[in-house]
Amino acid sequence: MTYLPNIIFAILLVAGVGFFVRNIKKIIRNIKLGKSVNRSDNSKARWKNMALIALGQSKMVKRPVAGILHILVYAGFIIINIEVIEIIIDGIFGTHRILSFAGSLYNFLIGAFEILAFLVFISVVIFWIRRMVLQIPRFWNKEMTSWPKNDALNILYFEMVLMSLFLLMNASDYSLQQLGVSHYINAGSFPVSQFIAAWLPQDIHTLELLERGAWWTHIIGIFIFLNYLYYSKHLHILLAFPNTYFANLNPKGQFNNLESVTNEVKLMMDPDADPYAAPADDAPEPEKFGASDVFDLNWVQLLNAYTCTECGRCTSVCPANITGKELSPRAIMMKTRDRLEEVGRNIDTNKEFKPDEKQLLNDYIAPEELWACTSCNACVEECPVNIDPLSIILDMRRYLVMEQSVAPQELNMMMTNIENNAAPWQYNQMDRLNWKDE
Repeated sequence: MTYLPNIIFAILLVAGVGFFVRNIKKIIRNIKLGKSVNRSDNSKARWKNMALIALGQSKMVKRPVAGILHILVYAGFIIINIEVIEIIIDGIFGTHRILSFAGSLYNFLIGAFEILAFLVFISVVIFWIRRMVLQIPRFWNKEMTSWPKNDALNILYFEMVLMSLFLLMNASDYSLQQLGVSHYINAGSFPVSQFIAAWLPQDIHTLELLERGAWWTHIIGIFIFLNYLYYSKHLHILLAFPNTYFANLNPKGQFNNLESVTNEVKLMMDPDADPYAAPADDAPEPEKFGASDVFDLNWVQLLNAYTCTECGRCTSVCPANITGKELSPRAIMMKTRDRLEEVGRNIDTNKEFKPDEKQLLNDYIAPEELWACTSCNACVEECPVNIDPLSIILDMRRYLVMEQSVAPQELNMMMTNIENNAAPWQYNQMDRLNWKDE
């Protein structure tokens, strides 16, 4: 029976990590459903983006209060989890504070972890107050109902509980060290938990139950949180790195040429091509102009959808949303991810995608949302992890115009005038320069 805890821990470790890897593979598969796009250019600029934006949080601090708090939570949570290495070793081999041989370095690290854990807890409480008491408007847009709202709160509660368990574990360990219990070697520095220890009962059996209970609950909580990421907006703590690396480096507002359109123009310009010739039997199906479903988007756009933090910064600066229009850039990303997840479940069930009579356009995103966009790029500029909602909006607009000939009346009039008069205005070409004589 001596090895039973070690066996249980090993099973939990394998199950937790295995389930996480399985879900990550699903995400990679779903992202690869997108069309190919080359983002291998200018690796130096891409590494710089990743270092400054994903790791350095440079765009977060544009809003100082939220930015600084987020850096504390991010850095603290990542650094504190370095101790998970020791917990895993102790769990497998039945040791206790196996890395304490590092002496003063170990004491320094444990002390730093405790201070960070306390700062993370305080920061998370402030985040909860901002969300639930102050009710900052961007957290309460109409798309932030039900699961999106609860998901954000679940993450805050998770972090509060994990930090509390970490400090309680150390506090009871510190008390057991002071009482000279043999298994609890005198190691570590406890600048925060020593004050918590003063409130704990000094009965050895009770302290051992507290220490072991907090230790087991803490590590199980980490395994649960690890696998909760797949279902949560918190997935961005992993995907922010590739997302910022593969972000579009072209100037904002630069319109890319559709390869499908380019091919059609080349065919029209080819003097040897017969425009009336029927396509060969084995000719590939003509490529769709624009996008109506997630399959028509490129893989970086699908990566964007999974990386979205749902922070609402994009929507809070969107002029269309501010003036009461239907558009919310955050909702565009959330709906794209929802559709992609639906497609993924379809593949899981059928081993391949079976047409489900649904698509991203109309079933998830309404044309009214797309046409409300002013193409100002404010959402792209504001996103803390370089997500590009505008690229999805423009690709879906292209589909509406080029495949379905559907556009607002004002736009149709403009395009008709350009076709007939070589100008957006409704008058004869000969009169185009009359304005200079006025």
